[in-house]
Amino acid sequence: MKNFAGKTAVVTGAASGIGLALAEKLARENMQVVMADVEEESLEVAVEDLKKYQLSVSGVVADVLVEESIQNLFARAKAEYGNIHMLCSNAGVGANPGDKAIWEVDKNEWGWVMGVNYQGVLNGFQTFIPHMIEHGEESHLMTTVSMAGLLSGDGTYGVSKHAVMALTEGVNRDLHLRGANISVSALCPGFVDTNIDKAERNRPGHLSPSGGYAVEAKINPVAPLLRRGKKPSEIADIAFDAINNDVFYILSHPIYDDLIRDRFDKILSRKPLALLSADEMAQLMARFFAPRDDGESY
Repeated sequence: MKNFAGKTAVVTGAASGIGLALAEKLARENMQVVMADVEEESLEVAVEDLKKYQLSVSGVVADVLVEESIQNLFARAKAEYGNIHMLCSNAGVGANPGDKAIWEVDKNEWGWVMGVNYQGVLNGFQTFIPHMIEHGEESHLMTTVSMAGLLSGDGTYGVSKHAVMALTEGVNRDLHLRGANISVSALCPGFVDTNIDKAERNRPGHLSPSGGYAVEAKINPVAPLLRRGKKPSEIADIAFDAINNDVFYILSHPIYDDLIRDRFDKILSRKPLALLSADEMAQLMARFFAPRDDGESY
């Protein structure tokens, strides 16, 4: 996608983190941006903050879990701005089921993580793509997949992100085969300084863990790594440049390149998968996350 000025973008999960940074970046590139989020109060604050800079933004409370909510988001955005040219499917959650094996995670846990991270993206595609095809103007779809969608799956989050990657690749193929004027990209960041570790605050009551653990009391081991990650504004700059250059796989953290290469080399080797012990994994992670001379973040 080359032309941004005067066009309209919709960004989900836009009240904070990567979504907020994307909304600001696109607005500063003279796009009209509809910011969507499930957190009404935070969304209102974010919209007002950006309006102080004379940016063309508006907010719509939307829950990507609910198809009707996404349809309302589309209707509100179209009524205010007309044709929609970009959809950034960024809303996502990261669960912390503790030390449960993946088959022990209860259905509500799966329903929440897969519902937001995968079904939420699919709801957006099914709602916005027909409109983009119909108006025929240059458009773009971007999903926030995460590095978890490229490396070996890890828990419900990893499974959901692999699903989103497969969905994004499939949509890209089908749009190309139909000659649609819509480009696609998959944003695959490593650790970013966001509040995804606090996603439990937005879990709907009907999807509470059946085990009844106190989610607010659980310590999320990912939190310290997030705080050391890249800033959302840096991710937004990288994503914008990639979209402008028709890059599909947006790899914002070069430090992971060797891990990606190693994963696919192992697949092509056709050899039995060698799994590390808990101690070996801890040692590997300690080496990987050691401070780097080049300042690259994880």
